[in-house]
Amino acid sequence: MMRHILLVAAREFRQIAMTRSFWLTLLILPAALAIGPLTQRFMSKDESDRVMLIDRSGGGTAHAIEAQFALERQRAILTDLSRYVQRYHLDDAAPTSLWSRHDRWYGDADVARFVADGGVDAALARLKSATPDGTPAFTPDKPRYSFLAPPAAVAAADDKAVDAILQSLLHPTGKDARPLDYAVLIPADFGRSPVVRLWSNGDATQRFVATLQPVLTQELRGRYLEANGMTPTLARTASAIAPALAFSTPPPGGGARERVLIRSILPLVACYMLMMSLMLSGSWMLQGTVEERSNKLLETVIACVSPEELMYGKLVGTVGIGLSMIAVWMLCGIGAAYATQGAIADMIRPALEPLNSVGTIATMIYFFVAGYVAIAMFFLAIGAMSDSMRDAQGYLTPILMAILIPITILIQGILSGGGGIGIELLTWIPIYTPFAVLARLGSGIPAWEVIATGIVLAAFIAIELILLGRLFRASLLAGGQRPDLRTIFARMRA
Repeated sequence: MMRHILLVAAREFRQIAMTRSFWLTLLILPAALAIGPLTQRFMSKDESDRVMLIDRSGGGTAHAIEAQFALERQRAILTDLSRYVQRYHLDDAAPTSLWSRHDRWYGDADVARFVADGGVDAALARLKSATPDGTPAFTPDKPRYSFLAPPAAVAAADDKAVDAILQSLLHPTGKDARPLDYAVLIPADFGRSPVVRLWSNGDATQRFVATLQPVLTQELRGRYLEANGMTPTLARTASAIAPALAFSTPPPGGGARERVLIRSILPLVACYMLMMSLMLSGSWMLQGTVEERSNKLLETVIACVSPEELMYGKLVGTVGIGLSMIAVWMLCGIGAAYATQGAIADMIRPALEPLNSVGTIATMIYFFVAGYVAIAMFFLAIGAMSDSMRDAQGYLTPILMAILIPITILIQGILSGGGGIGIELLTWIPIYTPFAVLARLGSGIPAWEVIATGIVLAAFIAIELILLGRLFRASLLAGGQRPDLRTIFARMRA
């Protein structure tokens, strides 16, 4: 019997592996990993947002706004540089430098000192000699905003007429004309009136408004203090007072939530791969079974092997196809992660921590194979009942919807850090148990629950093999119309 099962399994494996769709699917992930960095480069926004400041209150507010946006950019560069130095352990290059201090929020004074010391160019020059070979270079992000001087027509127009002129700049009709992204009008009575007008050619981003608002607030307070008798210098000093925050942050990937998410990467990837490979290999097995049935090849096959041997052989062959696909995908993913330096390489090492435990490895293998058998049996039974792919789709569509929708919700719930009753319930429903247990391995699942659900899943598979095995055997040579539910249950009881 085992020899016949292996013969059927080898035939099923070869039949699927020789199709073009199998090889195209197998190579999709390696191709995506190869072209991913290129597509990211082409899909990123290279051009900065164009901003026009129309300051009719003397010009000082516009200069303060531009200075604040420049300050925020330098703060972002300093923060990114500090994380870069911390990630690659380059603190010894300049232990007293600002970018070697990772326990603080960089205030305005820190950023001003960073710029006065030469900024990012001077920092990279000092890091050059201490950076080991193979370390990726630090590249600061491009400026998010560029400031344009108001044209003569805008500068000469009054506050009411400027709106029509700006609309032609925000929404130009020329084919090659680049639109203005933001326009800010600071009226001449700013200080006596708090109103400042803002135009945008879309929804104003939170980052832009959050940078603009404090500058306008500070200017408004300063003018209010001056109007109430305070000297301009003292008014500016009073309005600029702000707390200095000292932060204590973990290294990249070292936060509690970050560690949970990183440790969940491998289990979630395994859950997702199980779902994808099941849908693909199950569909190929289903299509092959339907073709064999419609071409009357099954009559010849069951003359040589028993229906049980045929069923088990097809299951083994399908599991082999699915595991082969997953093995190739995982090897390509790990190879790409280690070949790429930076954040991905930093994440892959803690993501592989679950593999340090023999129990975790055994759990992943068991639920992976058990999930494959549990779902593949549905495809196999549908193939035995269907005379054409059209008939098969009538059975397959509701089953796939019932399986995929809860699994998708489950994965989203795990990613959002959820652990409610819904996830617990899905863990104990056998058809979803493999996906739920795999997805929860990273965030934590009690050992007793893993063992208990494993036993429940094994009992479900045993019952499934008996009932669907009867349906498979009774449907092999049954022709005519598609069986209804009463016929299906009658064949299971036979």
